[in-house]
Amino acid sequence: MAIGKLFGADKSAKISIDDERIVMPEHIGVIMDGNGRWAKSRGLPRKVGHAQGAKNFRKIALYAKSLGVKNITFYAFSTENWKRPQDEVNALMDIFDENLDDFDEFIKEKVRMQFVGDISKFRPSIVQKMHRLEDASKEFTTMTLGLAVNYGGRDEIVHAMKLISQDIEQGKLTKEQITEEEIGKRLYTYPCPDVDLIIRPSGELRLSNFLIWQSAYAEYYFTNINWPDFSKKDLDDAIIEFNRRNRRFGGV
Repeated sequence: MAIGKLFGADKSAKISIDDERIVMPEHIGVIMDGNGRWAKSRGLPRKVGHAQGAKNFRKIALYAKSLGVKNITFYAFSTENWKRPQDEVNALMDIFDENLDDFDEFIKEKVRMQFVGDISKFRPSIVQKMHRLEDASKEFTTMTLGLAVNYGGRDEIVHAMKLISQDIEQGKLTKEQITEEEIGKRLYTYPCPDVDLIIRPSGELRLSNFLIWQSAYAEYYFTNINWPDFSKKDLDDAIIEFNRRNRRFGGV
């Protein structure tokens, strides 16, 4: 049964996240947008908005786990974000470095950590912490929490193609064996399933190079709320809206 048929087309019907008919998306992608605008609207430096956004990330990630979400990936820093003013980039690196020390709360919650993107570009202290968290949580199965850092969807596909090319050169794969599944195995997000729901706060209506392969059939949820103000109820609303959608995957 298509998910949307659980609740019909009546958008005004009151539905609670606790409704036993609610189907959780297998994989949620979140574009954490609007940190700078949140700060500017309060007359604060942009870095304050990024710090507040990092706090909200931890809150929403843990709440998603409590709901039973199995996979969730947050877009934190894109391959294009290096183009921002150097002082803002430096502030973001400092926030990453400091906040990674607090990620042990995810380890305590048995959450598997996955850093999605080319992390080799970050300062050594950040890379070391990311590797430690991934290693410490690699056996956990309750929820996979992805943080997309130095990530770009096109870059990810290019990286996967290079891995396939290497395998062909080494005789591990033939060009006839290249399939969507083989490409998927070489994406940064592997072994997470494709994305079911993409959430973007801040009022922007675009994907911004986020999980472009994995979101081929994702549902999109846009809201004008800036990320630091995105609440648990807002996540509830996105999941409820997801359940109203009629997902046909090209069928009838």
